[in-house]
Amino acid sequence: MQQVDRGFLGEGDVVVDVAWSSLNYKDGMALAGDPGIVRTAPLVPGIDLVGTVAGSSSADWSPGDQVLLNGSGIGESRHGGFAEQAVVDGGSLVAVPPGISPRQAAAVGTAGFTAMLSVLRLERDVRPGDGEVVVTGAAGGVGSVAIALLSGLGYSVTASSGRAAEQRDYLTGLGASTVVDRDELAGPGRPVQSARWAGGVDSVGSHTLANVLAQTAWGGTVAACGLAQGSDLPTTVLPFILRNVTLAGVNSVDAPVELRREAWRRLASDLDLDLLDGLTTEIALADVVEHGPRIVEGAVRGRVVVDVRR
Repeated sequence: MQQVDRGFLGEGDVVVDVAWSSLNYKDGMALAGDPGIVRTAPLVPGIDLVGTVAGSSSADWSPGDQVLLNGSGIGESRHGGFAEQAVVDGGSLVAVPPGISPRQAAAVGTAGFTAMLSVLRLERDVRPGDGEVVVTGAAGGVGSVAIALLSGLGYSVTASSGRAAEQRDYLTGLGASTVVDRDELAGPGRPVQSARWAGGVDSVGSHTLANVLAQTAWGGTVAACGLAQGSDLPTTVLPFILRNVTLAGVNSVDAPVELRREAWRRLASDLDLDLLDGLTTEIALADVVEHGPRIVEGAVRGRVVVDVRR
């Protein structure tokens, strides 16, 4: 397929006029120049984009199509969504689902897309009624959408947050039945503890993930999708061989297009858009640099959409 070369924007087979992006934890790290995120320089950050196809040499997309892209290297190894136009590979694009506005698609963004991938993996092994499901980093983007999805599907959800007292009403409003302080899970603990969870969605890593695994009941599954506390995992094989616990990794960046489409189909059908609107804050492109450090510090609640046109 013929490639489009827009100079600074790089090569790809689809040109997108970007209307919306979003601010994710990874974007905050990129804005700080984290070498683990920023793979090339200069770089336009923004791991999400939503917009309209302006030009295409791909057989799958035509001018006027409304499309979205999460991850797939943008904002890391190639220019991303914090711009009014992007050149991308059409093989990773997904059509904005019917019933979801472009702004709402950006509000879902990589965080909500990751939450949906986590739920898809979790529900293979854990069903509503099997027991309590824990969501760590609950007030963040991934956690907020995960709670909304899981509670909407009938799961009983415990939300773990470093801002438990401050965010209790917010988290219960999303559907959490119980809210606990992250200190209950954040410190060193025994590799096998009293069973509390049928499963979990963890965006924190390190001791928090180790304790969630140690407290997961026989046959449970924990979907791991983040490392806000750290990339280490101070545990042993005991939860896996004594309780048949599964640790399932979730990677939104390299998800194949069919899985992307399935996740967005489920988001369109399973996510309460009124809840999504309620947990979303809008900022202008000019405000992104100011907000980057705040999301890394854990001071941002829910989702932040970026209007790149202002």
